[in-house]
Amino acid sequence: MKQKFDIIESSCIPLPLENVDTDQIIPARFLKATTREESFFGENLFRDWRYDSEGNPKKDFVMNDPSYSGCILVAGKNFGNGSSREHAAWAIAGAGFRVVISSFFADIHKNNELNNFVLPVTVSPEFLAELFDSIAKDHSTRVRVDVPAQTVTNLATGSSEHFELNGYKKYCLMNALDDIDYLLTQKDRIEEYERR
Repeated sequence: MKQKFDIIESSCIPLPLENVDTDQIIPARFLKATTREESFFGENLFRDWRYDSEGNPKKDFVMNDPSYSGCILVAGKNFGNGSSREHAAWAIAGAGFRVVISSFFADIHKNNELNNFVLPVTVSPEFLAELFDSIAKDHSTRVRVDVPAQTVTNLATGSSEHFELNGYKKYCLMNALDDIDYLLTQKDRIEEYERR
């Protein structure tokens, strides 16, 4: 969903697992879907971890624990590796996440998130470990992601880090523009170029 990004402050859902691949994010059987409804993919985010074979929520999975909430997913190292399916980013966005924090993202998945208005924030392993620790101690721990300043802050400890963000993608996120929307904002300049 297109929303302008500025400062996002939220509690977090922790997923302290490394090497979470796109098949775990959204299993391959959902790639045959003919819908692009965000809710469909969001409901099936981490499907095999969230639900048993009968479709009942698994009580031991973090997204089924009511003590956790928020629009920030905190994930272990190497998040989104595996296939290049864009459906994984659709599922993350469809579940209501606006930010994913990890110490490393697979490149294609990182770009898919950006293209679907989910901000991947890469932090140091030390910052990530501290954040997991803060969330474990207090499930309501809040994080502030300042997109204009490109900083992420653990409000429980005050620790903060700068994160990298491509200037073009930053502009698009802050103005709720996808690639086509951006091109349309440049229509007059493109037409002027064509005239010359």
